[in-house]
Amino acid sequence: MKRLNVDRARGLRQTMTDAEQALWRHLRNRQLSGFKFRRQHEIDRYIVDFVCTEALLIVELDGGQHAEQVEYDERPTHQWQAMGYRVLRFWDNDVLVNSESVLEVVMEALASTPHPSPLPAGERG
Repeated sequence: MKRLNVDRARGLRQTMTDAEQALWRHLRNRQLSGFKFRRQHEIDRYIVDFVCTEALLIVELDGGQHAEQVEYDERPTHQWQAMGYRVLRFWDNDVLVNSESVLEVVMEALASTPHPSPLPAGERG
């Protein structure tokens, strides 16, 4: 099963949608406040579109088919949230037409991420 998901994730990285490619251009190489994102990454038994593990943030892009499978999409979302992840969902069209707005929402989520290793109380400025 694990090997199957690794191969599936690899295939998804090679056949990204236009919206995924557009967003990846902004997320890759630590372009958003230095946070590292991975694309088509396995979490639990699902493959997420994008994840920043240090911020526990998942970004999912939904095409038209997702309008008919809302209940199906809720199941992994609840599992990820139970694992401590925040999940942002955007329509493909929003990424393609309003990319600045989408990036603003992602940046706000990253900005609200607690620092992974905060200073002890006596060492704060």
